Amino acid sequence: MQTASFNGFIRTLFYFLAFYYIIKFLARLFLPLLVKKVVEKAGENFHKQQQGQDDSWKKNSNDEEVVYNASNAKKPHKTKKVGDYVDYEEID
Repeated sequence: MQTASFNGFIRTLFYFLAFYYIIKFLARLFLPLLVKKVVEKAGENFHKQQQGQDDSWKKNSNDEEVVYNASNAKKPHKTKKVGDYVDYEEID
């Protein structure tokens, strides 16, 4: 059975600290680039989505006729009568 030595503890502590600072340094270098890339990609997707809607708007405006699609409208529905209404009074 081996026993822990002070030198081994200090070496392990040094490795943990070195690993922590290396990761921290690399994160400062590469994390802004990664975030910038993600934001640009989201902007491109948003732009494509907007472009598609603009094209459909232009297509509808050129036809000069208005089409009402009733299938998308909310249809009123009957409410079910579940039971009788009971009015309660407080008794002192």
